[in-house]
Amino acid sequence: MATPLPSGLTTGTYVIDAAHSTASFSVRHAGISKVRGTIGITSGTIAVGEDLESSSVTAELDAAAVSTGDENRDGHLKSADFWHAEEKPVWSFASKGISVDGDAYVITGDLTINGVTNTVDLPTEFAGTATDPFGNPRAGFESELEINRKDYGLTWNAALETGGILVGEKVKIALDISAIAQN
Repeated sequence: MATPLPSGLTTGTYVIDAAHSTASFSVRHAGISKVRGTIGITSGTIAVGEDLESSSVTAELDAAAVSTGDENRDGHLKSADFWHAEEKPVWSFASKGISVDGDAYVITGDLTINGVTNTVDLPTEFAGTATDPFGNPRAGFESELEINRKDYGLTWNAALETGGILVGEKVKIALDISAIAQN
């Protein structure tokens, strides 16, 4: 049985507006605080079919376009210790299916970071539609998921004198997406 689209969302192709969208992350640092940052969105398409089953999502991010508010940390994240941004600059997501879970949607797809691909479930909230002052129909989406960085080959760490490790394994990723209808 086909799952209907959210109210207000129309069929067609929507392109992610990188200037009005954010991909952010947070990870525990030294066991006592969190480091937060953003990664540049380079492209993304949301193809809305007649129903959820015929819809899809793709996106690419630029590992070299990281910003944590500290140039030294950003450089370390881009290095071979973490993201290998020079050799593996593209992070990508390609959906394999979309389903409903209560009031939320779940986009199941392949997430590739650091050249390693894993299937993830991306809980997503449809934030609605609007027409901007330039007449562009827009759709908004919000999503959060948690990954284990080791699942993506991100294993660098340092032991702390007081015990524990410098960088936590769990990484929270948040997406705030504004997409513009192309038809």
